[in-house]
Amino acid sequence: MKQLIKIIVVALLVITVSAFSSKKEKGYGIGDIATDFKLENIDGKMVSLKDFKEAKGFIVVFTCNTCPYAVAYEDRVEALNKKYAKQGYPVIAIMPNNTDVKPGDKMSAMQERAKEKGFTFPYIIDEGQKVYPQYGATKTPHVYILQKTDKGNEVKYIGAIDDNYQDAAAVKEKYAEKAVDALLEGKAINIKETKAIGCSIKV
Repeated sequence: MKQLIKIIVVALLVITVSAFSSKKEKGYGIGDIATDFKLENIDGKMVSLKDFKEAKGFIVVFTCNTCPYAVAYEDRVEALNKKYAKQGYPVIAIMPNNTDVKPGDKMSAMQERAKEKGFTFPYIIDEGQKVYPQYGATKTPHVYILQKTDKGNEVKYIGAIDDNYQDAAAVKEKYAEKAVDALLEGKAINIKETKAIGCSIKV
């Protein structure tokens, strides 16, 4: 009897932990409405999606200073903003890491990196790490393309920027670009989800 009770208790613990883990990691799916946020930008101002009155949607990129994958994509993220911000889809870059674990991702370092690279997009910090779990982001970089609808900011694409982080010249599939192009043309997105390749978000 004691053995049976022990087995039941262990089973309940496993189920509870699994449920908690899946809930924590789930985040948004395609078609979900993303909740707005209010996070500090490198210029000291607070940034929300609602601030962009003329935007048709957003290219939300979870990224950082310290991950080699994120660094490899910096120029491509900048290129996305330069190409699509004027068409209504600005880049919003969010730094999600715990800065106690990664001091190189502190606000001062973000400001320095943005100045060095000449970022033209908001680079905001997820202070308290409350936003990235809502999205379900797990990597840097991790992309979420949103489209403004009557219901709110609808998630239309989740995943990688393209299919080759090592060499921009060797990219064959520009997932993020194709997704935004489809939205601008009023067409269906062919590839709505891909696997994000990058460093794990530090908690």
